Amino acid sequence: MPSQTLPISSSSSSTEMMFKPFIYDDSPTTLLDDDDHSVKPLLSRASSFNGAVTPNGESTGLYQNRRRRSNSENCLSAASPDDDTNGNGHQTIGQEVSHAAAETFLLTRLFLKLLSYLGVGYRWITRFLALGCYAFLLMPGFIQVGYYYFFSPHVRRSIVYGDQPRNRLDLYLPKNSNGGPKPVVAFVTGGAWIIGYKAWGSLLGQQLSERDIIVACIDYRNFPQGSISDMVKDASSGISFICNHIAEYGGDPDRIYLMGQSAGAHIAACALVDQVVKESGEGDSVSWSSSQINAYFGLSGGYNLLSLVDHFHSRGLYRSIFLSIMEGEESLKQFSPELVVQDPNLKHIVARLPPIILFHGTADYSIPSDASKCFAETLQRLGGKAEVILYEGKTHTDLFLQDPMRGGKDEMFEDIVSVVMGDNQEVIGKSVDRRRLVPEFMLKLAHWVSPF
Repeated sequence: MPSQTLPISSSSSSTEMMFKPFIYDDSPTTLLDDDDHSVKPLLSRASSFNGAVTPNGESTGLYQNRRRRSNSENCLSAASPDDDTNGNGHQTIGQEVSHAAAETFLLTRLFLKLLSYLGVGYRWITRFLALGCYAFLLMPGFIQVGYYYFFSPHVRRSIVYGDQPRNRLDLYLPKNSNGGPKPVVAFVTGGAWIIGYKAWGSLLGQQLSERDIIVACIDYRNFPQGSISDMVKDASSGISFICNHIAEYGGDPDRIYLMGQSAGAHIAACALVDQVVKESGEGDSVSWSSSQINAYFGLSGGYNLLSLVDHFHSRGLYRSIFLSIMEGEESLKQFSPELVVQDPNLKHIVARLPPIILFHGTADYSIPSDASKCFAETLQRLGGKAEVILYEGKTHTDLFLQDPMRGGKDEMFEDIVSVVMGDNQEVIGKSVDRRRLVPEFMLKLAHWVSPF
């Protein structure tokens, strides 16, 4: 069923893929407590709520003609042998094993600490069991994507961007290095603020790099290794590194797009809004500029925590642990981009924000699609450029995992490419026959048992 584009306005809620993350940490024992406004649509659709409709039923909009259905200063593009690599930018097997052992030790400690917050609750336990079934059904796809992640010569893993634990990012480079600098998507992965990891963006990186787009997946500290302010700071540092160094990897510093998924969409939005606040003279000095971001893509995100905290509790992300992640109830407003932009003293920052494009499935029960619609509505009311693209019947993970694993053309990815590539009709119209990674019956079962 065709998706819908909304400038504002239907509903449908925050846990993500909970596969065990590798935590890159220079200190294996590091823990948190150890030390008005009519705006043209950016993407028009025939069923658009904000595009005009002609007598013959066709809609008009800004992108109608190209829509598809659908800190470390010393970190160079080639790491030296002293940087724990084999001289060509890749770690040896022995180094990978040693690193994995240190990560396992850290993971065990963090997991035990996390259990002290979770306690024994039927909601998260039943969802954890459902997650096991879900992961098993998608395992054929995960294995293939994992092979690409670890063995493709076009993936640069664990580039250091800062001096904090897990301040690393992965780069997915196009096979074709010709044609000048490439556009860049800086991606912040989801993970319920607890189990996010940069490798979760492998499928996105693989798909977009096939369309001549560089993807940078930013890792960040999760809870309980860090709280929300640490996550936002890490994301901002990663974005800064990309803005200032992506040219060394063949990227175009004038064509950078910011994207986040689920909890990552919230973190990326917080980093962007915080950056704009700083640029308006209300905060600290800056190392990158919001003007360098051509657009923000938010996938299945939540932007008003006050309206979501009870919903998350009912879904198994208990209020006590969520408030610990967000540094207390008094901080919920501070880390709610939708509320920050409505602050009477900060309304002027909306004009500085890049175009905001929010993607959401109408059958998303982890974070309801109303979360995206309300944020877009608020931005538009304040004069910002924002829109929502709804995908009918899609859940929290359909858009990001199941649909891409079906192979062929993917609706949401075509939407992203049509914005990033702009007037490059050759790339937009390029036919990429992606192979199926998981049998259809397993994808449908995964959709049914998904805990998200």
